[in-house]
Amino acid sequence: MKLYVMRHGIAEDAASSFHDFDRALTMKGRKRTREVARALQHAGEKPHFIVASPLVRALQTAEIVASVIEPEEPVTVRQEIAPGGELMTLVQEIVGAYTHPVMIVGHEPDLSVLVDQLLGGNAWERPFQKAMVVGLRLDASGKSRIRFVLDPKNLELKHIEGA
Repeated sequence: MKLYVMRHGIAEDAASSFHDFDRALTMKGRKRTREVARALQHAGEKPHFIVASPLVRALQTAEIVASVIEPEEPVTVRQEIAPGGELMTLVQEIVGAYTHPVMIVGHEPDLSVLVDQLLGGNAWERPFQKAMVVGLRLDASGKSRIRFVLDPKNLELKHIEGA
């Protein structure tokens, strides 16, 4: 199955909000997220299902992606994607329940840890930029490989050798 792992877009400064949970996307964050979603769509990369963290900035990111890509199912919120959540448990549940492409929208450093775990450890050494997407292929045996990385600044979808 295809798994898209995306970090939320550019959000308000932590100092401008009383609660981290409520930090919203900035106008620049909304624009860049929309551009990333269009780049995915243009490349034929379409999740059928989008799962987001309950934090406002991640949910807004997921909803913008959904408005462009129009997945088969509505955006779903899962607590496991909140910072410090059990992301790997959620991914195992998703792999067992879905064959169609799924997108997870969450936060750093949890997303980097997840991708590293899925690749077998010590294979992912870069942080997720805001609105960055990593496309993975997960097989039934639990093996994963990177298919592409979408750089949100230049909107380049860089395919990985052998993917």
